[in-house]
Amino acid sequence: MREIAPVVNLSVDEYVASLSPLPRQVLAKIRKQKVDNKRPYPSTTLIDQSTLLTADIRADILDQVATLVDENVFGRSEMCKQFADLLKRALVYLKFQARAEIGTVVYYSGDIEIFRWEHAWVRIGREVIDGNVDSLFENPAVPKSVNITPYWGPINSLPKDRKFCWSKAKVLPAGDEDVSKIWWPELQKWLDQNVVVR
Repeated sequence: MREIAPVVNLSVDEYVASLSPLPRQVLAKIRKQKVDNKRPYPSTTLIDQSTLLTADIRADILDQVATLVDENVFGRSEMCKQFADLLKRALVYLKFQARAEIGTVVYYSGDIEIFRWEHAWVRIGREVIDGNVDSLFENPAVPKSVNITPYWGPINSLPKDRKFCWSKAKVLPAGDEDVSKIWWPELQKWLDQNVVVR
């Protein structure tokens, strides 16, 4: 099982040695799930309303991106930028005019705002892909009341449990070396072997 440290210039072992007991407990649970192949996948709860590709291909691409980004030692709950960057690269490789964006997203329970933070997503024309939200419950900064499912579909059909601040969103700058040097070459090879676009 490959693991990648979330900080530069520290090995995974050095990083884990620096943690206090509570984060180590969380890490132990995530590692066990990885060994048991019981990590969450976006496709299992995906709200899919897209007309691009096929439903199976959309689900497979999201899950493959999630599998790679989940190699972060603490999983992917803090990895929305890397997820969006990697997914955008895959879609551009498949000849879509996709772009990764970053901005503020507000989450709701009914009409009540429960959390807001900086988040990254992917846009293709009038569609949005909010694919890395099914693991938010693992992030200690996110309240447990935030229960958001991944979405791929028209912007005007976005679930009412989230609001994107579109007017202040920016293009996500590429630059994460784990994405460019490790995950993207592997995802590109996977796309070549598994995705046929007709």
